[in-house]
Amino acid sequence: MALFYAPEIEKTWELPEEEAAHCLRVLRLSEGDELEVTDGKGKFFRVKIVSTAGKRCKVKATETKSIEKGWKGNLTIAIAPTKNMDRIEWLAEKATEIGWDKVTFLNCRFSERKVIKTERIERIVVSAMKQSLKFHKPIIEEMTDFKKFINARHCGKKFIAHCYDEQKHPLYESLVPGEDATILIGPEGDFSKEEVESAIEAGFTPVTLGNSRLRTETAGLAACHTYILKNER
Repeated sequence: MALFYAPEIEKTWELPEEEAAHCLRVLRLSEGDELEVTDGKGKFFRVKIVSTAGKRCKVKATETKSIEKGWKGNLTIAIAPTKNMDRIEWLAEKATEIGWDKVTFLNCRFSERKVIKTERIERIVVSAMKQSLKFHKPIIEEMTDFKKFINARHCGKKFIAHCYDEQKHPLYESLVPGEDATILIGPEGDFSKEEVESAIEAGFTPVTLGNSRLRTETAGLAACHTYILKNER
């Protein structure tokens, strides 16, 4: 059964317009049919369609329950978006399938892209959340200046992955199960040395994701997967 996303379901008991169109026009569901819905905040609803007037799809809950994430702790990936948006959109889809809690896009010295529109990424994340049967939608944050981000307050451990020769710790060994983590991933040209030094001064631990030199979106996904492996319930 398809999973629908309705962030305000408990207030409206109605599917959003796009979800209602998929339900009524694509799946051809009608009054009396049952659906599975999530609010993206950890709640699952089994509902029955009670009205399909016009383009609207009103529902009534027959079952409600809270569902834990498949991992402990909260993961934030802060990453410089690639020039080709297809690659960052691929990351958003795959990381959502694996599991993450928040992504922030960083404006760094060597960033290839200084502006990003998050509307399409939001749609990709919602689709991936539903496809992978997850009930917690990751938060998508707008582009943020690197210095502003590293000097903001972040819960848990803080890491910066970079390619310079300085001593770094393997990310997997640095993670503490159940503890929140924020991981910085740089652009294709890497962070500048000054950015790495500033991050370390701000309390970020330098880490490595392995011996291979990874592209930005691959590094983001590797960091995400490493955290989830360490924190699976």
